[in-house]
Amino acid sequence: MAADPDSMLIEACERQDAGEEGVIDPFWATTWRAAAGLDRFLDHVDVKDVPVLELGCGTGHAGIAAMLRGAKVTLTDGVEDPLLLVRMSVWQHRDQCTVQRLRFGIDTLEDQSFPIILGSDVTYLRQLWPELDVCLRQHLTEGGRVLLSDPYRFIANEFRGWIQNRGWQYTEHKVELEDDPKHPIRVMELRL
Repeated sequence: MAADPDSMLIEACERQDAGEEGVIDPFWATTWRAAAGLDRFLDHVDVKDVPVLELGCGTGHAGIAAMLRGAKVTLTDGVEDPLLLVRMSVWQHRDQCTVQRLRFGIDTLEDQSFPIILGSDVTYLRQLWPELDVCLRQHLTEGGRVLLSDPYRFIANEFRGWIQNRGWQYTEHKVELEDDPKHPIRVMELRL
């Protein structure tokens, strides 16, 4: 588990913004507060028997939370390492979960769409936003909603305007967590 994941994220983003190629993405190696906040938010979302897609699942926290509430979940990540961990984590519930690789802008889940798409901390890199937009449009059912969470990072403030300019309706929710009530989690709800 990463000792200081927020510092790792900031350093990697700065290196990528500076144009460094091949920056390794170790962010899946810990459960982020944004995933815990999305888990808490799911207390107010009826996911029983609903197909749910989790993008950039990392440890799978949000997707597993949906599965434990009765959803039929597809957990995805663009990196193979976290998917091995997630497969082990959901092994007992494999009848409720599918785990597969999905890279924004490259892969698609053929003929699959979902009324709910989850993602925690998937908006921290500007260069992924266009691919994320495409992925959401490819996999969201008509009338569906996307729930993306983050810890009120400045970059997600930019994302809000960027995604609204592409035709998405945006609603913001605040989720407080007991571990640090002064730093809530934002859940960005998107609809077309």
